[in-house]
Amino acid sequence: MTATLQTLDTPDGAFTILADEDGRVLVSGWTADADAILARLRPDRRPGEVRVVAGEAPASEAVAAVAAYYGGDLRAIDDVAVSQTGTALQRAGWDALRRIAPGRPLSYTELAVALGSPRAVRAAAAICARNAPALFVPCHRVCRSDGGLGGFAWGLEVKQALLARESVVD
Repeated sequence: MTATLQTLDTPDGAFTILADEDGRVLVSGWTADADAILARLRPDRRPGEVRVVAGEAPASEAVAAVAAYYGGDLRAIDDVAVSQTGTALQRAGWDALRRIAPGRPLSYTELAVALGSPRAVRAAAAICARNAPALFVPCHRVCRSDGGLGGFAWGLEVKQALLARESVVD
């Protein structure tokens, strides 16, 4: 498989997207480091070839959605196609994450309840931790029950900034 890697500047720093031939986001995150992006995929899921697209190239649907998100259209990321492989529970969790509305974060406990497994709080946290297409599958919208941020692969400062940006939503 050949994948495309494109990095754009955002208010939260460099944001890189790795997408397959069909434009589905495989991995995304707040870094310009291609190796850090590729490390989010299991070795058997990594593309055989990665084509780096320069910033001046025509924007993909994903890049355009990120620009629109940071421009204030917080729903722009909702319909961008992603590709993830995992267990049935992981896939259900990633689908549930995509249904969390901006400005309405859930706790890990609430995510576990949404998955039909109220006691599976650790599993819910692991689903967030293994989420590769960050922003498009908004795991940043899940926090601890005590109000703490919990974890985030791309740093708690980025998670806090995203939640603050989304908190303006009614």
